Amino acid sequence: MRVDLFDFDLPEELIAQRPVSPRDSARLLDVTGDGLQDRIVRDLPDLLQPGDLLVFNDTKVIPARLIGTRRSGGKVEVLLIRDVGISDRGASRWLCFARPAKKMKPGDALTFPGLGATVAEKHEDGSVVLGFDRHGADFLAAIESAGAVPLPPYIRGGTADARDRADYQTLFAKRDGSVAAPTAGLHFTPELMTHLTAAGIATAGVTLHVGAGTFQPVRVEDTDRHTMHAEWGEVPQATADAINAATRVVSIGTTALRLLESVARDGPVRAWTGETDIFITPGFQFRAVDLLLTNFHLPKSTLFMLVSAFAGLERMKAAYDHAVDARYRFYSYGDCCLLRR
Repeated sequence: MRVDLFDFDLPEELIAQRPVSPRDSARLLDVTGDGLQDRIVRDLPDLLQPGDLLVFNDTKVIPARLIGTRRSGGKVEVLLIRDVGISDRGASRWLCFARPAKKMKPGDALTFPGLGATVAEKHEDGSVVLGFDRHGADFLAAIESAGAVPLPPYIRGGTADARDRADYQTLFAKRDGSVAAPTAGLHFTPELMTHLTAAGIATAGVTLHVGAGTFQPVRVEDTDRHTMHAEWGEVPQATADAINAATRVVSIGTTALRLLESVARDGPVRAWTGETDIFITPGFQFRAVDLLLTNFHLPKSTLFMLVSAFAGLERMKAAYDHAVDARYRFYSYGDCCLLRR
């Protein structure tokens, strides 16, 4: 399909720069076959049914933006993308975006506060693999001290502050590894979870470590030519069992949906660990997810393509037109919509 089919006009002032407080007071656009209804996230128990299963992504955002120096003394900025294993010498190896990448070559030494690294590989797309001098818990402790929250560029130019350490983390975050938040989960509070439980709505968790590719625009004219980034995920056996027994599965966010639909392509959802690069566009046959709670996404993005595949392109264009007219807040810190297929 042509990428420009997924374009729309969005006033810049509708891009949320901070989340609302409390989180469950964010607006929610209920998109149904009968039309559109303006609600708030706190209404979610009334919009679901007893027996529904909510599936959350329990990944935790790490402070993945590092500022350091090259051996020459020049400044370097690194954004961690994905953990690619441990080297023979016991170093954590990460695929990264780096600036200035053109000046880097394998063997170059980099220094960050309390952390050293060596360029192990350099790729044609400008990414590099860095081998750090720490691994495991020691590496995570080092970047917790040295790193910054990797906000997307449309939020204050990507410059995070102390508030973002909490704001850009979901209630369910427990497994370190993401460089972007599964933003639909940002709307949930302990109080909302209590009301959902009282309404007979169950919950389960999966893990998908969101990569920096989620920030990258689609640069081709046809969706067939776009290469999707890979992300690591895991579906526990207990979650697979709960999904296969549920009346309806409600995915909290596109990251959980991508993982579940990856696993369900060959049959019922099962326990699974691995990487997925699934790219969902209109015409995709959904097998695992019945409802989707998701934020409002960028024009011509893979995520707007996904929601258009889930609920229909014309319906989503109408929903987004309404959201713009009604002054909904867009993107990571913005409002959300509830979709049914």
